[in-house]
Amino acid sequence: MAQFRLTTLWCIEAPLQPVWDAIHDSMNWPRWWKNVEAVRELQSGETDGLGAVHRYTWKGVLPYRVIIDVRVTRVTPLVALEGEASGALEGMGRWHFAADGSRTVVRYDWHVRTASAWMSALAFAPFARLVLRWNHDSIMREGGLALARLLEAPLVDCSAERSAERSAKPR
Repeated sequence: MAQFRLTTLWCIEAPLQPVWDAIHDSMNWPRWWKNVEAVRELQSGETDGLGAVHRYTWKGVLPYRVIIDVRVTRVTPLVALEGEASGALEGMGRWHFAADGSRTVVRYDWHVRTASAWMSALAFAPFARLVLRWNHDSIMREGGLALARLLEAPLVDCSAERSAERSAKPR
């Protein structure tokens, strides 16, 4: 199994509440995020979604689909959503939300390992590993743009946040 630690940062000129609402309501992602082909509820959770299990079918730029089940393990309204993934990828996904003046900063951390045989074999080839990361980044870049279209708000450069994040990491 190959491991991936991926981080995506979106800065959107929109208030925190509508950004949270759009991300929290993953059943509607296929309506606005073209890379999410389907979301199916396998198990309902509490009223805030805690404990729910959803099956996601993702399609990136590359000619394959990834199907993962995610169990919601944390819901802190307007702050964080976390889920445990199983299926083609296993691990943890975390959405973090923060208001920054008139905009919202969304950070997604995806710490997973490959679970399917073909993806695991492919992920150990250095070039293929780069291609898999590029595919993930393409999916997430489109997600940020799609969220901006949905909310009719600009997606803005997050480079200042990235620089601060890099300098805050222990070396």
